[in-house]
Amino acid sequence: MSLTVQNITKSFSDFAALDNVSFEAHSGEFLALLGPSGSGKTTLLRLLAGLDQPDSGSVTFEGEDYLALNARERRIGMVFQSYALFRHMTVEQNIAFGLNVRPSKDRPSKAEIKAKVQSLLKLIQLEDLGKRFPSQLSGGQRQRVALARALAISPRILLLDEPFGALDALVRKDLRRWLRRIHDETGVTTIFVTHDQEEALDLADRVVVLKDGQIEQIGKPLELYRKPASSFVFDFLGTNNQVTATVSGAEAKFDGFTAPAVVSGELTGPQVVRFRPFDAHLSKDGPGFKGKVLSILPAGANLRLELQSEDGTVFETQHAHDSDASDLALNDTVYVKPIKVYVFGN
Repeated sequence: MSLTVQNITKSFSDFAALDNVSFEAHSGEFLALLGPSGSGKTTLLRLLAGLDQPDSGSVTFEGEDYLALNARERRIGMVFQSYALFRHMTVEQNIAFGLNVRPSKDRPSKAEIKAKVQSLLKLIQLEDLGKRFPSQLSGGQRQRVALARALAISPRILLLDEPFGALDALVRKDLRRWLRRIHDETGVTTIFVTHDQEEALDLADRVVVLKDGQIEQIGKPLELYRKPASSFVFDFLGTNNQVTATVSGAEAKFDGFTAPAVVSGELTGPQVVRFRPFDAHLSKDGPGFKGKVLSILPAGANLRLELQSEDGTVFETQHAHDSDASDLALNDTVYVKPIKVYVFGN
């Protein structure tokens, strides 16, 4: 069974935070809600958690009307960016909290709670830190404890609101791998909110891209990257270059050369086209856009170049360390030819 969100609308005064939003999260799926600030991600998460109510629409899980249930009845596990751990409680006490506050008729025995806590400490690889307080942990360790506390109640759905936002880049990357492993082991349906496209594409089974309270596109990470439905999706998923070309069929014509074009709709004539930094060929004698090298920087396995054309346009390209780019110096003149461009009517 699945989580189904249908025609959800939510406004604050005259601001439409969500406008007719519909999607489905399959049972056991890891679904990311991706978008910039103000796109409606957190509002949607709060509605799912029962912290707010929509103006209209429906939310069901396994056929049950979630909007008719209060937050406790929904059995939602939630993890925040700020950890929200109780400072006066140990790690073990934090993890056990959701079980200890249940009504007596639903509360497990002390032995069952202890066994659950120890099992979760092993799952999050903090078996020896159960007696410590949150102030004695690193940021990454605190976030692991927050996740264990959310999992302790055996949630039907796990909601993650920018859980890595307060952590540095290296810790974020390590926790991403760890979180995906935990998800695969537990099989809990998970909704993950982020504005970081790398996080969403790295973690999720599918991604819901939001803009101004509406869904721009839903798809698997590779589908979004290879077949973006709009210029917004293309732009939001990474750095790109924009130039003008004459489009005819599946070809973009520039001054002195052409490039294959992926065209959304039936667009012809002068159009703004986009190409990604690594979808470009670099040469010292053309054809392509003539430009001057402004910077040469390492970008993982590649070199990232900034080039300025004669009309002032700045291009960003990426090339392997053993390519012609490795022989360049600042202010050298080179030519950039797009290998493939994208054209959108929106």
